[in-house]
Amino acid sequence: MNDSATHVMEYFANVIDSVGDGVIVLDNKGTITLMNPAAEEITGVSRRQAQESAFSAIFAGEDALREMVEKTSATGMTISDYENLAMKKGLHVIPVSATTSPLLMSDGERIGTILVLRDLTNIRELEEAVRKADRLSTLGTLAAGLAHEIKNPLGGIKGAAQLLERELPDGSELVEYIKVMLKEVGRVNKIVEELLNLTTPRKLKLDKINLNQILGEIVLLQKRAEHLNKISFLQSFDVSIPPFLADEALLTQLFLNLIKNAVEAVIEYKGSGTIKIITRVVSDYSLTKKGERPSRFVAIDVSDNGPGMDKDRIDHIFTPFFTTKSKGTGLGLAICQKIVSEHRGMIKVDSEAGKGTTFTAMLPLIL
Repeated sequence: MNDSATHVMEYFANVIDSVGDGVIVLDNKGTITLMNPAAEEITGVSRRQAQESAFSAIFAGEDALREMVEKTSATGMTISDYENLAMKKGLHVIPVSATTSPLLMSDGERIGTILVLRDLTNIRELEEAVRKADRLSTLGTLAAGLAHEIKNPLGGIKGAAQLLERELPDGSELVEYIKVMLKEVGRVNKIVEELLNLTTPRKLKLDKINLNQILGEIVLLQKRAEHLNKISFLQSFDVSIPPFLADEALLTQLFLNLIKNAVEAVIEYKGSGTIKIITRVVSDYSLTKKGERPSRFVAIDVSDNGPGMDKDRIDHIFTPFFTTKSKGTGLGLAICQKIVSEHRGMIKVDSEAGKGTTFTAMLPLIL
């Protein structure tokens, strides 16, 4: 092979290596001749192990993929599956889409098969976030009406209790009962206000915000609280994140809630521990509407080494009124999810009982 041909081969090999989807090339005998880094990442198989090996042997446990490859090799048809495939990667199973196509020379001669794989994990997470947002919207319509109906009689009860308190003589033991009534009315009113915050549509006040500065200020305030002297805060902020459009007040509420939840989990679990806050740019997928330019995401992880959660609790963690706290309303995380959804992002949780919890908020990096 002359230098020119070698250069062309290296050029196309570099192009394939740079593709974000997994690409595996087979010859007519079913032997793997090329595998890019993305395919290694998706399958968990190294190309050193796969190169010059039979596809059927390397992927012996992936029956659906082998059937697609064999059918394309035999017929020359292009076959795609975007919904029903999952691949084993170590101890995990990840959803993937796959397309097998014939590899053709310029004269039409078929010299092999190309398999293209795409990891659908992020897409499935986005779809689940949309489903949760839809359920929250339905609940919100019902809750908004309920909240308004509660506020009216609640105001009457509070007014009557205050009038009664004024009529009682000084030193009456009934005054203590009135104080309990007013305190409980205040607690119910707080729940109603949080419910209205969850259900009332609002227009975002978008400004260029410095994400790392917002998080740094929240952590600084938490460090100054005397009862938190046994909590270590570890920060790893990506300094390349530019100012982007968001509602600063709502994001402050979001991250303050997530960090306070992490602190409470650690303190209740063992009295001391570590909270990690990490920011980073995520560029492997984007979420845009038709006609808009693609935007990257910025991810914010808030992790703790507290008690963690089992799967059943994780499934309900963003459901309004679901709480494991004795004094919690169960609306905090639902409001967090609403704030993220209003910014057209998503929030997810990764946790295991006894091993801590990580909440990840994903926000579009709109400049």
